[in-house]
Amino acid sequence: MAKKSSAEAPPMKLFYIFYSTERWNNWISTLREADFTGDPESEEPPSGFQALYSFTEDITIETLKIVKLFQNGRFSKEEALEKIADVERIVMSEVPADEIGEMIESIQLSLLVLFNACRKYLEGGFDKEIKTMVKKGRSLVEENLEGALDCAGHIGASVIDGANCCEKYLKESAGETTLFDEWLIEIETMKEELKSLKNFDETAGEED
Repeated sequence: MAKKSSAEAPPMKLFYIFYSTERWNNWISTLREADFTGDPESEEPPSGFQALYSFTEDITIETLKIVKLFQNGRFSKEEALEKIADVERIVMSEVPADEIGEMIESIQLSLLVLFNACRKYLEGGFDKEIKTMVKKGRSLVEENLEGALDCAGHIGASVIDGANCCEKYLKESAGETTLFDEWLIEIETMKEELKSLKNFDETAGEED
C-alpha cells in the first residue's frame, strides 16, 4: 500500500508558545525600569511611552499569529479559540497596585477589542458594515460599554478579514476621544500588524 504524500498528510502539531506568564512579567519589569519622566528640555517624549507601545504591540502580534495559523490550516477553530483564551487570561490578569499597574489597566481596556475581534472572526458571521458599526458603537459607548465593545469587535473581525479601517473614523473624532476610539486605534494597530504577518507561518516543533 502506497504511503501518503506529505501534501496529503495532516499537519504536524505545533508547539509554538504564543504568550506566557514569564513573558508578561518580563514586560512589567521592563516598564518599571522605563523612563516616563524624560528630559524637560527635550522635545522627545519619554522613552517609557515607546516601551508601553511595544508592550501592547507584542501582545497584539502574538494573538494575531494564532489567527494567522488558523487561516493557514495549522489550527482548527477550536484550537485557535483555546489558544487565544490562554493569552487573554494572562493579559487580563491582576496588575500591580501602583502607577505601572494603572498604565497596564488602561492597556487592558484597549486590548479587549483584540480578543473580542479575534473570537468573532474565528466564529464567523460578523457584521461587515463598518460605517454602521462605528456609528452604533459611538452612540452606545457612554451608557452601554458592552454593546459598544461588541460593535468594535465586529469592526476588528472585518479588518482581520481584509477590510480597511479605521484611520478616517479616528480623524472624525479628533478632540473627542472615547474608549470606543481607543478600540479603533487598537484595530488600526491590528491592521498594520496583519501586514507584517502576511507571510507568517511556523513549522512543526518550533518554539518562541
